[in-house]
Parts: sequence; C-alpha cells; structure tokens
Amino acid sequence: MKRPAWAPPGIDISVPSVSRIYDYYLGGSHNFEVDREAARKAMEFVPGLPKVMQANRAFMRRAVRYAVDEGITQFLDIGSGIPTFGNVHEVAQSADPAARVLYVDHDPVAVAHSRAVLEGNENADVVAADLRKPQDILDSPEAGRLLDPDRPVALLLVSVLHFVEDADEPHRAVAELRDALAPGSLLIISHAAYEGMPLPQERVGGAVGVYRDIRNPLVMRTRGEIARFFDGFALVDPGLVKMPEWRPENPVDQEDPYAFSGFAGVGRKA
Repeated sequence: MKRPAWAPPGIDISVPSVSRIYDYYLGGSHNFEVDREAARKAMEFVPGLPKVMQANRAFMRRAVRYAVDEGITQFLDIGSGIPTFGNVHEVAQSADPAARVLYVDHDPVAVAHSRAVLEGNENADVVAADLRKPQDILDSPEAGRLLDPDRPVALLLVSVLHFVEDADEPHRAVAELRDALAPGSLLIISHAAYEGMPLPQERVGGAVGVYRDIRNPLVMRTRGEIARFFDGFALVDPGLVKMPEWRPENPVDQEDPYAFSGFAGVGRKA
C-alpha cells in the first residue's frame, strides 16, 4: 500500500483509525483504504452513518455559536479529529476574531493535519493527548498559552465519549476536566445511542461490531447514562435531546431520519 505524502512518518496505514473513518464519512480526503473499507462495512449495516456525522457537525457549529453569544471566547475541543470545513476555530473566530481554540486528539494524522491547517493562526493550536488522561491536556504548554483557567471555557466532547469504554472511566475524566473549569464554563456533548436509530438494534449492532473488530469499541449508552456526564453542570434549554432538536435553525421535520441517532446537549457550570 503506497503511503500518501501527507501521512506522518511512522503511521501504520494498515490499521483503521476512528478519526480517519469519520473523515471519510464527511467526504474528507485524509483517510486510507483500510479506513474506507471499515467505513463501508459499517455502512452495510447502517447506510445513514454519513447523515449521522453531518448532524453531529451541525450541532457542534450551533453549540459553538451559542457559546460565543454567551460571551465565551475560549474553546477546548477534545477528540477533535481531522479538520474539515466548519471547524470550531472557523465558527468561533468568524464570530469573534479573538476567540482562542485548543484542539486535542491522539491520532497522529489528525494532529499533523490540524497543525498544517492552523499554521499562522496565533489563537489556535493542537496538542497530541488523550481524553483518558485529562491532566496531560491541562498541563500542556499549548493549554497554558491559549486558555486562561480563571475565565469560562467551552469544553467540547463531541462524538468522542462513545469511544471510551466504562473500564477507562470516562465519567471520572469528564469530572476531572469539569473541576478545572471556571464557573460559567460550558460542556458540549454529543453521544451515540441506539435510541433514535431508524433501524432495529440488532442491525445497528452489526455496525457496532465493525468498530469492535478494529479495536475501537463503540459504546452505545442510554440517555440516562449520557446525562451523567453533565453532573455538576446545569443543562441549558432544550436539555439533552436528539441532535437536530438542539436549538435548530431549520424545521426539524425536514431532517433525515438518521440525524436523530444519539443525543446532544450543553451544560453550564455554576
């Protein structure tokens, strides 16, 4: 398999990556054949996966605009993935050019491409780190440069928590991040769930199995389990809802049925 010129040295291009699969769903070009193969296998069970990802990105953009409207100018996006059109820094800085954005991902391709996209942008940066080790993120030089811990931050955990198994204590990680945030900070979450999928759970389970087979288990949590991530935050209206239902800009009844897969919400720290 020929290594693309943009692939960082040392990357095993024979192993699928969640962030590169996501990039493929969104129509991006920074993915390998092994990623596309895994994505196509998952889509054999759930053909609407690209629609799910598009709804997820649309929610993220609405949530970022909401944060800016609330006066927040600092953003910490963990599990940010490979940059595509309408990234957090583009949305936030178009509303407020002084907005600061720190991306975090553990995929080397996502980190390398983010650095290329952000070159020359003094108010945005990326750090190679893992959600499961919050202190590595908080103690990074990039966080020290971009984020003022005494001012509110919008913490984005968009489409990432469902890739952290319970054994890795995702609720503990979120609580550790919460405790480091100033009052008034926002927590922005979207999370996969069986509820809302326009297919039987057994069929969706086939796609979940594809992620398990590539050693990136996809954990489908219930609404109640997802709500626990907001402990210590007050959910803002309309609460924890299906992605298109969170402060929609267009009529919800015009959305693709797959867009209603999973939940999204925004909470404010008191």
